[in-house]
Amino acid sequence: MSEKLLDRLPQVAGQYTENRPLADLSWLRVGGPAEVLFQPTDPDDLQTFLRDLRSDIPIFPIGVCSNLIIRDGGVDGVVIRLGRGFNGIEVLEGNRVRAGAAALDAHVARKAAVAGTNLAFLRTIPGAIGGAAKMNAGCYGMYTADVFVEAEAITREGERVTLSKADMGFAYRSTELPEGLVITSVLLQGTAGDPQAIEAKMADALAKREATQPVKERSCGSTFRNPAGFSSTGRDDDVHDLKAWKVIDDAGMRGARLGGAEMSEMHSNFLVNKGGASAADLENLGEEVRKKVFKNSGIELQWEIMRVGKPASV
Repeated sequence: MSEKLLDRLPQVAGQYTENRPLADLSWLRVGGPAEVLFQPTDPDDLQTFLRDLRSDIPIFPIGVCSNLIIRDGGVDGVVIRLGRGFNGIEVLEGNRVRAGAAALDAHVARKAAVAGTNLAFLRTIPGAIGGAAKMNAGCYGMYTADVFVEAEAITREGERVTLSKADMGFAYRSTELPEGLVITSVLLQGTAGDPQAIEAKMADALAKREATQPVKERSCGSTFRNPAGFSSTGRDDDVHDLKAWKVIDDAGMRGARLGGAEMSEMHSNFLVNKGGASAADLENLGEEVRKKVFKNSGIELQWEIMRVGKPASV
C-alpha cells in the first residue's frame, strides 16, 4: 500500500519517507507511523505538492505535535511536516511580527521582546505558531485571536490565500478552517514595551507555570476544554469557578492511571505519559475521565487535545 501510494505522489523538491515512525516527533512520544511523511522545502514546494496531489489521497499537516495524540496504528495517507523552510521570524515596523508556521511560540515571544514588542503570552505556550493560530492557543487571559492580523496559507487544491481574522473563525481553543488547508505563516500585532520589562514578565509567567503545571513531564498541556465561559470572541471566562480540573477532581480522577498514562497529581487536567504509555492508554484514560465526570456532575468534557490516526491492529 505504501509503495503504491508513493508512486502516486507528485514530484517535489522536499523529502518523502515511507512508514515514518511519528512517536519521536510527538511530545507524548506515542503513535504509529505515517504511511508517507512529506517534508517540503518551502512554501513553493508545498504548493506544488498540494496542487498536483490527487484529491483521493488524504493529508494531515503536523507541527511539533504539542496538542496531538497520534494513535498506535499510525496515520494513513500523507502527513505533512513543516520544518526549516517555514520557521523564519521577522520583526516589522509597528510592533508587528511575521512568523513562519513552524516557528516555536517561545522563540517568537523572545525575538519580539528583544525588539521591544510584547507578545509575552506566547512564551509559555508549547508548540509552533501555525498550531497556535489553528487552535487559538492562549494562556493567562490572552489568546492568539487577540494579536492575530492575517495568515498566509495554501488550500488543499494548491491555491495560496491570505486569511483575515474573520476568515479564521476564531472560537474558544478552535477555529473554523477548511479541511486540508495548511497555514504557512502568521502576522501578529504586538504592543510596544521595554525589552527588560517584557523579559521579566515572561520569566514570571514561566515560574508560575512551573509551580502549577507538570512542565517537566510528557504532556500536551490542558487535556479538556473548560466546561463554562465559552464566548464568540474566542475567550473563556478566566475567573469562572467551573474549570476542567475542578470537575475532574470532584469526580475523583486526579492521579488516575491506566498503563503508563496518568492524570497528573500536580494538575488534574494534564494527561501525562509517565513512561511506556501507548496512545491507547492515554486516550482511553481520557475517555474514562469524561465518563466519570459526566456520571458525577452531568458535565460532558470536550477534548482539547486532537486525536488522529487509527488504533493498533489486533
